[in-house]
Amino acid sequence: MKTLFASLIALLALAWGQDIAQTPADPNVHALWHARQQLLYLSGLLSVAMLSLAMFLATRPVWLEAPLGGMDRIYRSHKWAGILAVGFAALHWLTEMSDDILKATIGRQGRVPEQGFSGLLDVLRDLAEDMGEWAIYALLAMLLITLWKRFPYRPWRFLHRAMPVLYLMLAFHAALLAPTNYWAQPVGALLLVLLSAGVYGAVHTLLGRIGKARETSGEIVAVEQLAPDVTTVVCRLGPAWRGHRPGQFAFVSFDDTEGAHPFTIASANQGDHLVRFQIKALGDYTRGLAQRLQPGQSVRVEGPYGRFDMGRRKRRARQIWIAGGIGVTPFLAWLEAMQATPDQAPEAELHYCTRDQANDAFVPRLRALCAALPAVRLHVHGARQGAKLTASALGVSSHTEIWFCGPTALANALRQGLAALGWRPRFHQEAFEMR
Repeated sequence: MKTLFASLIALLALAWGQDIAQTPADPNVHALWHARQQLLYLSGLLSVAMLSLAMFLATRPVWLEAPLGGMDRIYRSHKWAGILAVGFAALHWLTEMSDDILKATIGRQGRVPEQGFSGLLDVLRDLAEDMGEWAIYALLAMLLITLWKRFPYRPWRFLHRAMPVLYLMLAFHAALLAPTNYWAQPVGALLLVLLSAGVYGAVHTLLGRIGKARETSGEIVAVEQLAPDVTTVVCRLGPAWRGHRPGQFAFVSFDDTEGAHPFTIASANQGDHLVRFQIKALGDYTRGLAQRLQPGQSVRVEGPYGRFDMGRRKRRARQIWIAGGIGVTPFLAWLEAMQATPDQAPEAELHYCTRDQANDAFVPRLRALCAALPAVRLHVHGARQGAKLTASALGVSSHTEIWFCGPTALANALRQGLAALGWRPRFHQEAFEMR
């Protein structure tokens, strides 16, 4: 993600710098007014670039899963591209507002002369300027409620639907107010590509086409309250379902008014179009699923997505698998997939971290699956029983590979602990925070 953002920012900065280098300086323009104008252009370019990237990534481009590390990371990139876009937009707005400060300090003399337009183009430019200002205010508000984790998901999702419209307003603003000489230079070509990608994403979203090519209808065949806060839902999908690899996830819609939620597929692919989801109560919607769902109800499943795939492991690396709470679901699928050929299972240390080992509904299932796989050694860490997983207990070496799915706080603690011990192993981690 960092490489993607840094590359895009560097490319835009180079194109912007080339325009400055090729445009003769106006001796009548004060240096501060000139700097303000160029900062306006650069901040505007960076803002529309990041927002264009966010809009394109929102279409769930499967072909980017390999280079970006999975759909979960694509969504994380989408989120941070949006945050950066709003940050650059705020800088753009503050730079625009700085003209009063410059007028008070160095005066109006030496200002950058405005380009002259007339007729319809002049009217459109005025409209584009107003639309850009309104859109920036709306984007700032959206950023605040997105970062405010206590803001309810359903109204947030409803408000988030306005993003394609806000993007189109900003795209109109950028296309009309960009310097005319840009369109004959690389910076203009780059801007055009970005705007095209963003408009594609915005229109695709507004038409409700995201994920439709990978969507399959089916029905619920079983619902079980595995624990007070965990619901098991088994679905039979239609012939369009292309199967999945253990560890992948899907966007599941039980209720059209609620929309799709991402859940890991907790079962192996047996070719019978049956998929199992283990859903933890993490909010108002998931907390009441067991009462709302029943066999026979329709369901829509979009996917599969993700690169948390056992087939991607390094064959010669020592395997350490770590699951925290509901993060055990991809490992359940892994273990189930290995039951048919236990002699081919890789040697691995599986650590499962839970609040209460004695009352955890997943522990018996894990023990039964691992009992048939001698190469996989299970370690259960119950917090209530005083067992807490630490980096030193992992026994990491230079040939270790770690697969982690669980709370971010646990992952960060283990990473920091390993770094303190002088180890930085290959660390695969699901980035399941979609908001």
